[in-house]
Amino acid sequence: MFNIKSVLIIILTLLVSFGCASKQVKPAAETASAEAASATSVSVEDAASGVSTGLDDSADVILDALDDPASDLFVRTIYFDYDSANIRDDSIIIVREHGKYLSANAQRMIRLEGHADERGTREYNLALGEQRAKSVREIMLIEGAQSEQIEIVSFGEERPVVDGDDEAALQLNRRVEVVY
Repeated sequence: MFNIKSVLIIILTLLVSFGCASKQVKPAAETASAEAASATSVSVEDAASGVSTGLDDSADVILDALDDPASDLFVRTIYFDYDSANIRDDSIIIVREHGKYLSANAQRMIRLEGHADERGTREYNLALGEQRAKSVREIMLIEGAQSEQIEIVSFGEERPVVDGDDEAALQLNRRVEVVY
């Protein structure tokens, strides 16, 4: 009897801990429109906006491109060249996709965290980090995001992702991080 109680307590504890995991709550209108859809495949728009297609009758599957490693939205770091706030060609698609996602998901908020490498004064690097974040924000606004959805913070050189003074380390520290 003692072993059964112990096992039941452990199982109950596990169920409670898994049941308390945070979930993304969708508005009732979005849920109703997803149930009304009779699609036989998942479109890019559905995946990007997190709409449930109702394809799996056994569980409510919510596809969110933010969590899909194959999606451009999975990438949340935008890198910059030395002493520049211009978005590089290899990152512009990523920034645009985040802007489109915010446009389709008006309830989502992000913080753009601007960073710089260690070269330059502290004040200069704070200003450069802010300008980099503003450059990213401008592209997102063009894609339909609302300014109220985007917060900008500059950390300058204060939060390097990699320590070191070689070019590889410095390059990784010149960035804007998109935080949902």
